Amino acid sequence: MSTLKRKLLALLLPSLTLLLCGELWLNYQALQIAANSAYDRSLLGAIKAIDANISTKTGGLGMELPYTMLEFFQLTASGSVFYRVSTEDGLVTLGNADLPTPSIYLQSGVPHFYDALYFGEPVRIGIYSRLLSKPLYGADPQRVVIQVAESINSRTTFARSLLLQAALLDALLVVLIALLLAVGVVLVLRPLQKLRREVAERAQDDMTPINPAQVPSEVRPLVDAVNKHVERYRQLALSQSQFLDDASHQLRTPLAVLRTQIEYAMREPDLPRVSEALGAMQRCIDHATRSTNQLLSLARANNAGMVAESMASIDLNVLAEDVGRIFLPEARRKKHDFGFVAAKQKIMVVAIEPLLREAIANLVDNAIGHLAENGLITLAVSGDAVTAKVTVTDNGPGIPEEERSHIGERFRRGKAAQAGGTGLGLAIVKTIAELHGGKLTVSDGPDHIGTTMALTLPAAGSDH
Repeated sequence: MSTLKRKLLALLLPSLTLLLCGELWLNYQALQIAANSAYDRSLLGAIKAIDANISTKTGGLGMELPYTMLEFFQLTASGSVFYRVSTEDGLVTLGNADLPTPSIYLQSGVPHFYDALYFGEPVRIGIYSRLLSKPLYGADPQRVVIQVAESINSRTTFARSLLLQAALLDALLVVLIALLLAVGVVLVLRPLQKLRREVAERAQDDMTPINPAQVPSEVRPLVDAVNKHVERYRQLALSQSQFLDDASHQLRTPLAVLRTQIEYAMREPDLPRVSEALGAMQRCIDHATRSTNQLLSLARANNAGMVAESMASIDLNVLAEDVGRIFLPEARRKKHDFGFVAAKQKIMVVAIEPLLREAIANLVDNAIGHLAENGLITLAVSGDAVTAKVTVTDNGPGIPEEERSHIGERFRRGKAAQAGGTGLGLAIVKTIAELHGGKLTVSDGPDHIGTTMALTLPAAGSDH
């Protein structure tokens, strides 16, 4: 299994090796220049010594060669040494006449050094020219050219010796860097190892967030993401736990009653009473079905916060009118005067359409259910650039002031609540409103008659 240490070493060691090779090549070039500079001084010394022993007193070119100096120079060069003294035109030559000459023009009094091959052997040659005090022949001025060549073995050996030392030092440096890197990675990763142990030792139900202060700043975005994920999972687990508690609370009694009614019907020989028991069973099943649907709606509302991608732009006038049309037959059955008042302008909100529909439907259903016959119910939409509002107003008995603070609590039903209600309708509305950054409020109806339930949401495009 790959580790961070191995990945860093696999990335850095080849890079360091390439840098080492490049550095060694540059070192070798620099050493060659340094060796040539040092050894060329010896060549120039030999040239000057030969030049000092050139004589033209006899009318020709003569030279008394200092053999002791030449032997010493040959010993220093650790190889063969060659020399040539001639006139510039080559008519008069002393020494090794076939030493190669450079192709450049020689300036008098300026030495020049170059590499060449002499009988297949690489040599370094120093060349120097100067004007003779008087021409050997003819009337034109003449120059004497002095060349000294040596084998490059000694300077090559010198450069390679220094290069080998540099290579050994660089290799040692790479090893030290690798060791320091491995130790550094271990030390840097120590807080993460500690964090891993702490998370591994947590209890199964411990979902407290990880403290980002105990990790390096480079790892904090990862810790923040993990904390966010853990919080989502905590909310999901809480929602599931709440759903199970709610389902157990809400369905236990209807199922127990249903079992009792079934046992009664099975023992009862009188068909009219059996029919009456079956009717009670149907009502019990209807109540259980409604409770289940309400619980599922509440669970969807609680979990919708984790699916922000379901948000869409919704025209509140269109959605509220559609919900009103669905409930119109039920309102007419109970002889209610049910009306819809749309806003004069388009009211847009960003919301999850099925949940917002469910919230408006619960407000309307709540109003229809708790009113006696011949009631007055108005579903209205209003808003401005900041807020959007859906209100349901009725002329019923109203809600006492002491009960209003409990509106939206699960399974809490007011004194005027409809029979057979679940106590979840307004809890669903409140949850959906808060999910969308809004709120559910309750107030008196017009002229302090009845009740007005208001679902207020941020308008699309507002900063709320």
